[in-house]
Amino acid sequence: MMDGDFIARRILLTNDDGIDAPGLGALIDIATTLAPEVWVVAPERDQSGTSHALSLHDPLRVSQRGERRYGVTGTPGDCVVMGVRHLMAEQPPDLILSGVNRGANLGMETVFSGTVGAAMTGLLLGIPSIALSQLFTRDQPVRWATARAVAPSVIREMVRLDWARDACLNINFPDRSPEQVDGLVLTSQGTGLLGGASITARTDPRNGAYHWLSLTRSSTTDDEGTETAAVLSGKVSVTPLRYERTDQGVLERMRAAQV
Repeated sequence: MMDGDFIARRILLTNDDGIDAPGLGALIDIATTLAPEVWVVAPERDQSGTSHALSLHDPLRVSQRGERRYGVTGTPGDCVVMGVRHLMAEQPPDLILSGVNRGANLGMETVFSGTVGAAMTGLLLGIPSIALSQLFTRDQPVRWATARAVAPSVIREMVRLDWARDACLNINFPDRSPEQVDGLVLTSQGTGLLGGASITARTDPRNGAYHWLSLTRSSTTDDEGTETAAVLSGKVSVTPLRYERTDQGVLERMRAAQV
């Protein structure tokens, strides 16, 4: 990292909403306040829900969209590997930022999120990585201005803390105007608002069946100290995430029952 106004020499940006998504535009604005050199390597199309997926059985194609700006026919994880190990191989990024996602990534949703998956891939490659998401209300405009205004100071604060060797960060911004944001809080993942998944079956004009998978969400609030509770109360939540997800309580019960 660097002294002065910049916190990094070069930052790699990606997302899961696709290279033309407005949230990526917001992230570019954020990153230019943090580093003199900003690279974009993002999916050519929406890859929401792809989690940590890597394309091991399909070739990846890269199209240059501008200076240090590339689209990839793959997942967010593919984009991180492509950026770090190929496009930026001679001078890897000091920091990876993923987002800004359209919609929060809270609780169980972090397991399925391509935004978080990209940050987890950065962790795999040994580079400090942060996922950023903006909560919004259905049928209302997304408050990109909140992420633009608040994220630079949040990221600056986070890079001063000791986390990058062991975890990536999941940051969520509340659905409030910038001046109404009520500070920042370090949180645990919690359960979140994901309630399950459902299938809708339909028939196309040629009488062929097709199906839409969708996620269902609950309206319940999560426990105090979780990221969901934080953003619903108007705060920015920051949660360190790691690969280890072993449920120690269940593990001990199983071992005890095995005896």
